[in-house]
Amino acid sequence: MQRVLDWLTNLFPLWALLGGALALVEPRWFTWFSGEFIVWGLAIIMLGMGITLSVDDFKRVFKMPKAIAAGFLAQYSLMPFLGWAIASALPLEKHMAVGLILVACCPGGTASNVVTFLAKADVPLSVLMTMCSTFAAVVMTPLLTKFLAGALVPVDAMGLFLSTVKVVLLPLVLGLALPHFTPKLVTKVLPAAPLVSVVFITLIVASVIGQNAKPIRESGGVLLLAVFLLHACGFGLGYLFAKLFGYDKIVCRTISIEVGMQNSGLGVVLARKHFPDTLAPVPCAVSSVFHSVIGSLLAAWWRWQAEREAASKSGGGGQVA
Repeated sequence: MQRVLDWLTNLFPLWALLGGALALVEPRWFTWFSGEFIVWGLAIIMLGMGITLSVDDFKRVFKMPKAIAAGFLAQYSLMPFLGWAIASALPLEKHMAVGLILVACCPGGTASNVVTFLAKADVPLSVLMTMCSTFAAVVMTPLLTKFLAGALVPVDAMGLFLSTVKVVLLPLVLGLALPHFTPKLVTKVLPAAPLVSVVFITLIVASVIGQNAKPIRESGGVLLLAVFLLHACGFGLGYLFAKLFGYDKIVCRTISIEVGMQNSGLGVVLARKHFPDTLAPVPCAVSSVFHSVIGSLLAAWWRWQAEREAASKSGGGGQVA
């Protein structure tokens, strides 16, 4: 059973791509999942992430602070700058530009942990970087969005802060506490938690795309180019950034994935709440599809390289013997 759950979870990019494509063709299949459903969906995702963490994870932060600090710095410098630069360079509708900047200022997404696993990179490091950037998002996401997008439209930094506390911090803290109060329940639900997160992420993405199917089709080329550039450059610069610090390729791949993949679901929720009746949530939803597909392609390439290197070492070892 666990293998089936893991297999379905690892197909997350396929579900995100399929959900987004179907939402463009048949929006009504997904538009029912809107309003408070999206807010609660993200809360469940963050709760699921919380129950996968433990006090030991926090202890490990202190054992590898430099790598985590490098990923954190890249997350909250490279991506926000890319979001602002691309939004300024391309002729995006004003609120779409705000949405692009907003998702660029969000923390790393939980899907990055899955992609890191598929890439045979450093999963514990990925989890810790996601955890640190997610907790910091309570302050960093509102401040960066206000600073970078405030010239385009009014940005309520305090409102963004309070919303982030509600949909990120509180569910995470609750998730961390549950194993101590209901260990048996957590043990039962933990194996399915990643797949549940995948389901809700897919529903959030498909819902927003379905609700904005017409403007997405109309803006098509520019919007898709903007989101593609954001994530493609994020993956590439994240890798180079880690390389400059002298890290090995496993850590470089991990930081690349963590920087390139954003918590697009959080972006959707914040955009819908603070920029209602605009196109701001659209880039956030499209972002989820793009970073999943690009991340999965990179993971497949890096996994193939890792397996080839392992086979080469094994063969070389046999010849020496």
